[in-house]
Amino acid sequence: MSSTTREWQALDRAHYLHPFTDHQALGEEGSRVITRAEGVYIHDSEGRRLLDGMAGLWCVNLGYGRRELAEVAAEQLRELPYYNSFFKTTHPPAVRLAEKLCALAPDHVNRVFFTGSGSEANDTALRMVRHYWALKGKPRKQVVIARDNAYHGSTVAGMSLGGMAPMQGQGGPGVPGIVHVPQPYWFGEGRERTPAAFGRECAAALEAKILELGEENVAAFIAEPVQGAGGAIIPPDSYWPEVRAVLARYDILLVVDEVICGFGRLGEWFGSQHYGLQPDLMPIAKGLSSGYLPIGGVLVSDRVAETLIEAGGEFFHGFTYSGHPVCAAVALKNLELLEAEGVVERVRDDLGPYLAERWTRLATHPLVGEARSLGLIGALELVADKASGRRFDKALAVGNLCRDLSLEAGLVMRSVGDTLIISPPLVITRDQIDELVTRARRALDEAARRLTAVDHGPSVGRVS
Repeated sequence: MSSTTREWQALDRAHYLHPFTDHQALGEEGSRVITRAEGVYIHDSEGRRLLDGMAGLWCVNLGYGRRELAEVAAEQLRELPYYNSFFKTTHPPAVRLAEKLCALAPDHVNRVFFTGSGSEANDTALRMVRHYWALKGKPRKQVVIARDNAYHGSTVAGMSLGGMAPMQGQGGPGVPGIVHVPQPYWFGEGRERTPAAFGRECAAALEAKILELGEENVAAFIAEPVQGAGGAIIPPDSYWPEVRAVLARYDILLVVDEVICGFGRLGEWFGSQHYGLQPDLMPIAKGLSSGYLPIGGVLVSDRVAETLIEAGGEFFHGFTYSGHPVCAAVALKNLELLEAEGVVERVRDDLGPYLAERWTRLATHPLVGEARSLGLIGALELVADKASGRRFDKALAVGNLCRDLSLEAGLVMRSVGDTLIISPPLVITRDQIDELVTRARRALDEAARRLTAVDHGPSVGRVS
């Protein structure tokens, strides 16, 4: 390890509190120091080049090193580096970005409220939902139904809407009036039924919760098209049609969290379009600027926007950096490049199907119980026994082992328990997909070798 790396790690250990980190463990191991990036690759301070199979945090859709985005940012910084959108004020970058977003969104969506992140977007959606029903003369409609193991950000409201127990176990009580229903995670929770039956069962659980709470008390249902941080959970094909049917029977808003799935990840501009949904609110972020600058927002349907406008009065909500001119200019250029280069269509018609074909081959590996993908998002379920789907002993932390071995093999993957997930930049090529799959298999092979050695037996399946 170079002296430069040690210096960065020492300063990091002394001063930087990282997100979602065991700082004691990090202090013992030392941080990985990333110094530059281009295309689908990142480089660390030791000179290693890694294929970024996670597009940063699901966000670098256009890839690293796009000079066009840097040039737009520099130009906007010189012209108008900052001004707010409060007090009856606007500026061209925010207006142009709003126009572009509404042109890309479903036809019934023609307004956007800007935020600085996906967490802020979901906070905004929660406040907007409850304010909407108050304006409609139904102030009792306060409860929001979300899903177990969902992720909607890490602010207090985002954590409350999400359904991850470790997050909810820290920081005291969350926002009241939020309840959760089962997630459509067939491999983890429904394999004794067919996928179709399990999808219908999860949708039925939503309806049962609405009836339990009373339609007059339920404001909205919030869900990701595909659960990202929960483990790249792709719902059974039966799930969303049944959910649409349930919500059609009741006067309840649908909030579709597009923070990960938006801007091409599933091969459409929005995950809602892939599943044929008609959301009332669509939180967005991440791929909106390809992660180059922090920006988010909520796309607002005509139904909700017209109520907010026609009722009059102030909506007491907003952020210092809502519609930040530099962030908005970069986001607009990002969307223009995605459109001009046909990136979304290429994911749908070429790269997504190609990844599916290549990724599915990993299902033959002794450690893999399921290999699934949709568009450019994928997951591998790690198991001790392929026939039964039996998991490894949690103490072995097999997911973390495979994640670390993938880094040694030159690939960034993420582990969620014993699920490995990928979400590469949308500009990845077929050859780079081949490289990604080859490196993933290399990591799996080495994990299997180590687990077999630990077990002192001839079969990985004995390790449990």
